Amino acid sequence: MNKKFLTLSIASLLTASCFAQVKPLAPNKDAMKFSKAINPADGLKHLSVLASDEYEGRETGTKGAWMAADYIRDYFKSIGLKGPVDGGYFQKIDLVNVTLKQSQVTVNGQPKEYQKDYVVSPSLISDKGFTFSTDQIVFVGYAINKDNYNDFAGVDIKGKVVMMFSSGDPTMKPGTRIDRATYRAMLENRAKYFADNQVKAIILIDPMVDRITENTKNAQNKGRVMVKTNAAIEAQKQNEIPRISISTTVANELLKASNTTVADLQKKIVDSQAPSSSVLNVPFSASAAKNEVPVRCENVLGYLEGSDPVLKKEVLVLTGHYDHIGLVTDPNATDKVNNGADDDGSGTTGVLLMAKAFMDAKKAGKGPKRSILFMTVVGEEKGLWGSEWYSEHPVFPVENTIADLNTDMIGRIGEEYLGKPDSANYIYSVGSKMLSSELSNLSERVNATYTKMKLDYKYDDPKDTEQIYYRSDHYNFAKLGIPIIFFYDGMLQQDYHRPGDEVSKINFPLLAKRAQLTYYTAWELANQAKRPAVDMDGKGNPKK
Repeated sequence: MNKKFLTLSIASLLTASCFAQVKPLAPNKDAMKFSKAINPADGLKHLSVLASDEYEGRETGTKGAWMAADYIRDYFKSIGLKGPVDGGYFQKIDLVNVTLKQSQVTVNGQPKEYQKDYVVSPSLISDKGFTFSTDQIVFVGYAINKDNYNDFAGVDIKGKVVMMFSSGDPTMKPGTRIDRATYRAMLENRAKYFADNQVKAIILIDPMVDRITENTKNAQNKGRVMVKTNAAIEAQKQNEIPRISISTTVANELLKASNTTVADLQKKIVDSQAPSSSVLNVPFSASAAKNEVPVRCENVLGYLEGSDPVLKKEVLVLTGHYDHIGLVTDPNATDKVNNGADDDGSGTTGVLLMAKAFMDAKKAGKGPKRSILFMTVVGEEKGLWGSEWYSEHPVFPVENTIADLNTDMIGRIGEEYLGKPDSANYIYSVGSKMLSSELSNLSERVNATYTKMKLDYKYDDPKDTEQIYYRSDHYNFAKLGIPIIFFYDGMLQQDYHRPGDEVSKINFPLLAKRAQLTYYTAWELANQAKRPAVDMDGKGNPKK
């Protein structure tokens, strides 16, 4: 599951459901018969491969991820699923490795050293690169404008090069945390202000440049992979102002023109609670360009066509992300592989098990009426890249997609359930109530009929500090108005994104039971007369 948080604003909901309070469905003997394909033994078989050291943590754009993609494709093909992408199973994603082609910075005509005096992020360089020079820099402190504090007051930044501290807010007490919505809004307002004033370039005073390590240098020199989604391309277009991060030493060299230093300025601003913006008359020039090299990257799709001549046009999507975070960067680490057995080898395994169950049914003449797309996506750990790509380049029309059931981490017991009676019989159900009350009700009835697990809705609470609803691939379906359920075990501390996330720690009977809950829900969705109605506003409130 992805670490990044996004804005959360949803309605308050109950935290748990008891199946005894819900009217069960009539059990479907066929569904029960074919559910036997979802079992602990086959789960162990798949996960022992996907989360092995040989797969090197399955980081997007690396050999381990390619090996996992090949394994999943071969399995889909072996059980009879069709490749829906021009006859193939891979939906190729436009991923590139971006490296710095060249860069140069001078102060007073004297060249500065890359990765000692300054750093330029190639991912922030426009396709055409940049070159600029100036004899005048406008220092704008923390570049904050709020309440009674305005770093931009009294200075003209139009068409100028500005210099600012890379982070911080002198108006806030140390240790105070700002909520992400407010912080995001501040960044967006600042970017708009810079763009509206046609700022020529931004120089960031960044202490991280002072402390850059050899490991960091090597990582920067290897480049950074980035996916060229429509959203990413548009964001880059809106962010084409050149940016350079400089060391404190270089900043002090520039500040000599005003007879001050970084430390003195910071102290002065904090003590006075007033800006200290100024114009620095000092020659500064810079240029940079980047290289982009395509990198293999793909979602893996297996398609099961529905049996009903009308309903087969509608598609149910079952997702899990097969990527993880790769190898440990610490050269002294004894265990160098972040295996990602739970995150999200477990969910990917669940998708494979469900695919086998539905294909067994299909071969026995009991296949689903609607079509099902089994999709394991890549790049989730990088920022939901694979599902975002699919949302922008859907293989099947969005209007024909009835729901997404997403399994991301279903193999372990989360911290809140350790040692509790429900520890081996619960699952967090996330987002089922956001867009469709019918989907939520169906999920509860399915659970009451077949799996009888405790459904915990904790992460639907608007006060959820982890903002789980926004952190896995279902969200890229939900934002299109497609009903979703995200099944999740709640493991956020034990071994999360660490080498300890190993196959040996997976509870395979529990993994299988959670996958069966997903499967039974999918069975009903794929066979019931009507698709789940979208009657909620995406925040858990009834549509007006």
